[in-house]
Amino acid sequence: MSLKNPAALEFLQSRRSRPAKTLIAPAPTREQLQPLLTAAARCPDHGKLEPWRFIVIDKGAMPRLSKLTHDRGVALGKSPEDIIKARSQFELGHLAVAVIEVQKPSEKIPAIEQTYSAGAVCLGLLNAALASGWGANWLSGWQTHDPDFCRSAFGLADNERVAGLVHIATEGVAPPERPRPDIEALTEWVSE
Repeated sequence: MSLKNPAALEFLQSRRSRPAKTLIAPAPTREQLQPLLTAAARCPDHGKLEPWRFIVIDKGAMPRLSKLTHDRGVALGKSPEDIIKARSQFELGHLAVAVIEVQKPSEKIPAIEQTYSAGAVCLGLLNAALASGWGANWLSGWQTHDPDFCRSAFGLADNERVAGLVHIATEGVAPPERPRPDIEALTEWVSE
């Protein structure tokens, strides 16, 4: 029999990401971040492959990542607007956790399930941060899908990619509620 946890269900039904651009200092310390990473690692992981890892990006690393984003954007022919938008998460960032998907060879576990596990880690980290009272936002962007950026920024190997950048700091302003999915329209019941 499962243990009920109405407070956790209420949190999940009302959770709301905090836009990264609205987050302010302070960000979590190493000691405050550790339980959030521990919670995120308790995710679905078929085969116990741990097909992900964490890279914690402190405030001091943000200028380097912003410049690298600019340089890669120019090299890729991105518009000035796209470059400015992509740089902003680093220019405004206080702390972010890059969740790195690590594809591992497996005869039993398909690559897509490893991708799903890395995505689950991102959501677990986001929810753990929000449940702990931090503001948090899961971002990506064109630069996180660019292999040259990822190699230069994070030293990623060929079997690795960024699943997400989870920005965590203090909530600056509470975001307004936004329209939510129509569950009835998105749900099909199969009885036979």
